[in-house]
Amino acid sequence: METQFVGPELVRRALPHRREDGHKGTFGKVLIVGGAVGYTGAPYLAASAAVRTGCGLVSVGVPESIWPIEAVKCSSAMPFPLPERDGRLCLGALPLLRERLQGCDVLALGPGLGRGDETAELVWALLGTEKPVVLDADGINALSGHIDVLDARRDKVTVLTPHAVEFSRIGGDLSHGDRQQAARDFAMRHGCVLVLKGHGTVTAAPTGEVLMNTTGGSGLAKGGSGDVLTGVIASLLAQGVDAVQAAVAGVWLHGRAGDLLEAELTAYGVMPEAVAEHLPLAIREILE
Repeated sequence: METQFVGPELVRRALPHRREDGHKGTFGKVLIVGGAVGYTGAPYLAASAAVRTGCGLVSVGVPESIWPIEAVKCSSAMPFPLPERDGRLCLGALPLLRERLQGCDVLALGPGLGRGDETAELVWALLGTEKPVVLDADGINALSGHIDVLDARRDKVTVLTPHAVEFSRIGGDLSHGDRQQAARDFAMRHGCVLVLKGHGTVTAAPTGEVLMNTTGGSGLAKGGSGDVLTGVIASLLAQGVDAVQAAVAGVWLHGRAGDLLEAELTAYGVMPEAVAEHLPLAIREILE
């Protein structure tokens, strides 16, 4: 199966229709779960990106010790505090998260989550949801040695967004240097949509379809960029976009927002929060 290159026309077709008589409930509800002491920016960046790409309602579940910070940062999203242990979310957060998730369309799990035994158990439990999941960062790391948890979601919508190191931790094989084949093999083997981040980000579907991105430069090679991407993909999923299309459109828009910003500030000056701010400009460009 040949690799398809993602361009503006494909993204234009993927963008969800905006009903003139719509309201905030019309355009999807995302629950972002993440954050830890020392990682307060990640859930905020994901939330900002979700709002700026059209999501109607964005909730953000974070450890109670960092909730005041998120409450100040997230003026357009709804952060709420959760039980924690040692600055990270613990299993005590599970009942509250399950209750919140009932009223949401998509779960974005992992931005700034941190790593620990109990945090990993929380990830495994949340992956039992029937709702679509975008899994990123330490949400992905929690699958290391526990890939069966992902396999159990084969009949559900799951989008993974690892970089190369995270990919290798969960069994991805890049030893042969063929990123496209590695992504295809993993997506087909585990029944998920795999977004293998990097130069020319590769998105692979469970069907074996592979799509390569054509936007983005070295300005995106900074901590926090992946959190922005997670928010975009989750937002598009919540608005009813097919999982593969949400992934490839999200990657393209994220990269294009970075390109627009690089043109203004050079790659040296690109910051993830500014990438989130430029997402509407990337959307406007392909709609004109």
